[in-house]
Amino acid sequence: MSIFDSIFEAADSVGPEGFLLSVVTALASGMILSGLYIFRNRHTDSYAVAVAVLPPIVAAVIMAVSGDIGAGIAVAGAFSLVRFRSAPGSAKEMAVLFLAMASGLLCGMGLVTYALLFSVLVGLIIFALTSVNYGGTKKNEADRIVRITIPEDLDYNSEIESVLDEYTSRYELTSVRSVNMGSMFKLTYKATLSDVSRQKEMIDKVRVRNGNLEVAVLREEAEAHGL
Repeated sequence: MSIFDSIFEAADSVGPEGFLLSVVTALASGMILSGLYIFRNRHTDSYAVAVAVLPPIVAAVIMAVSGDIGAGIAVAGAFSLVRFRSAPGSAKEMAVLFLAMASGLLCGMGLVTYALLFSVLVGLIIFALTSVNYGGTKKNEADRIVRITIPEDLDYNSEIESVLDEYTSRYELTSVRSVNMGSMFKLTYKATLSDVSRQKEMIDKVRVRNGNLEVAVLREEAEAHGL
């Protein structure tokens, strides 16, 4: 029998050895996909575990329905909906979950070699595309997130943005929210500094305008991690 044939072809039903081989292979496929994804992508621990264990779960479901692929897919699809309904993820996260399900489906059908090849090939493609930032925008080392707290009676259009005009090549006000029981406002700008070495000078000038209240200048990576 060829390594590309189903391991269940010679048997009328799934035996203990075939079941174990299928589940172990599915788990290996899940670990491959999970490892290659989390190496270059932001993720949660629960998501990494979910990708790793989803293939053996799907494989077990497929084997449990005794080769009825239609019923197996319907049941496995119900499992996948649990996460999408509770915590919708990015398009990339959903794609990886579907890839994990496909790997589990192949293992459940006994096509363990195809499952491993599929996981390695697609996992490496995801890794490579992420490494070269495929589809992303090129980062500028001068890009910053600027957070400024001001009194409620300060006109930020003239007092604050005039300073940003001087020290940045471009900026965009992304949010304005009230703090301290409405007595202050917190402004958040996405800005590109004209000269990174003059960052402190800009902060000092803003502090003069906002009454020495909080001023924070962050890299976009720090903002993404909630710092």
